[in-house]
Amino acid sequence: MRRIAWALLVLFVFTIPWEYSLVLPAPLGNVARIAGLLVLLAAVPAVLQTGRLRTPGPLQWLVLAFYLWFCCTCFWTLDPLTTEIKMRGYFEEMMIVWLIWEFVESPRDLGVVLRAWVAGSWVLALLTLANFAAAQAFAAAQIRFAAAGQDPNDVARFLDLGLPLAALLFRCDQRWTARLMALGYLPLGLVAVLLTASRGGFVAAVAALAGCALVLGQGQAKAAVVAVFAIPAVAATLWTALPSSTLVRLATIPAELQGGHLNQRLNIWSAGWHAFLRAPFVGTGAGTFAAAARLAPTDTAHNTMLTLAVSGGLCALFIAVAIVALAARSIAATRGLLRLTLATALTVWAITSLVATVEESRTTWLLLAAIALAGRLAAECPDQLNACFAARRGSSQPVIATEPALLPE
Repeated sequence: MRRIAWALLVLFVFTIPWEYSLVLPAPLGNVARIAGLLVLLAAVPAVLQTGRLRTPGPLQWLVLAFYLWFCCTCFWTLDPLTTEIKMRGYFEEMMIVWLIWEFVESPRDLGVVLRAWVAGSWVLALLTLANFAAAQAFAAAQIRFAAAGQDPNDVARFLDLGLPLAALLFRCDQRWTARLMALGYLPLGLVAVLLTASRGGFVAAVAALAGCALVLGQGQAKAAVVAVFAIPAVAATLWTALPSSTLVRLATIPAELQGGHLNQRLNIWSAGWHAFLRAPFVGTGAGTFAAAARLAPTDTAHNTMLTLAVSGGLCALFIAVAIVALAARSIAATRGLLRLTLATALTVWAITSLVATVEESRTTWLLLAAIALAGRLAAECPDQLNACFAARRGSSQPVIATEPALLPE
């Protein structure tokens, strides 16, 4: 039963980046929701069959406390119906922290999860390019492109997280097909991010590419020199291939940072701050930011910490900060390319959280779950973890005999 749960978990991870591009009628929902429920249906009997449950780590306990605190907000929420709906959504999103912890048992399994994540990011990038191709033919005035059913800012954020993971897999995987897939995602993902014309996504992409450069260039001086000389050619290609209106929107980033209103975000943050001051300790209930800030129901905070402060008060904010701090500690426990990759991914996540609400995103909890798992593996089997995610030394030989290289033939 655990094998079934494991296979479904890998499928679940694969669907997360492009989940909103395939939505089935109620009560089924998007493809990741369906895959997640299937994993849960297999996971519970698998645990009962073995009669054991892996001891949760500190991050798992904090995520449980985070969820239970928002459950408590049901007693004083401004909007009971919205809070009830949010709690169901939070459970479906946060359960991945337990699923990854329970069913991913080795560094090799972690590599499979990361590969599934990058493969899902490939799907999202291709869907975004498909939207661009269709829009060019039928709606030449469009300047922002995203996979069907998805918000351009969310698409950019999901694609950004895949960039450092792809760089890691390219350096560590022994199979040339897997390395080719990882390497191919780097330009594809970047082009798709630019097509979204997401300014926050572009800033995060710069951070992601800086991390990718460090991962790809570590111990590869000649390759780094070649990459530096290739940058002008790549920039010229993007300049000519992308719509000028899309590039113009991205070019407004300095003006927005210096004196703009960040696409009305400053007004929203001001309203959110006043809402926080009215209930600073316990918040106004999960999912009630718009109501508490007296904004339109479709508005969001565009800032994760502000959302948590308004809806869950300082208690929720404290738990969230503790979760991120534990994730940083888990990254510090790893070594080499894996540490650099996870640190880059967490930095990208932190940048996007400043201009987006990401606590309701499965990618957020998937990233935290992967980081916590890496920290556990660094304590349980550090030599195997380091060998699995060491830079590729040859086309056919593993780094050490005790642990095969990442996804060998």
